Amino acid sequence: MAKKKTLTKSDLIDVLAEKNQAKKKDMKAFMDSFVAEVASALDKGNKVQITGFGTFEVRSRKARTGVRPGTTTKIKIPASKYPAFKPGKALKDQVKK
Repeated sequence: MAKKKTLTKSDLIDVLAEKNQAKKKDMKAFMDSFVAEVASALDKGNKVQITGFGTFEVRSRKARTGVRPGTTTKIKIPASKYPAFKPGKALKDQVKK
């Protein structure tokens, strides 16, 4: 069985540059600005929806009580927010194949 490969940002830039007959420098600038805009929108509490791909959004975790690993000491874990991704139907269908 072949080992699964992780597609890195650099790999993705290379593929996009080749497929679009563009310079890697331009694709890197595009990727950097895309990531920055998604992060900025999430920071403002907005969702980013890309039809056919999915939705980036901010979700909340409630405050809770936990146990410190290795001991029985109870600790309070504060409420927090975190970025999340929900894949769209087209992406789910593509992955099922």
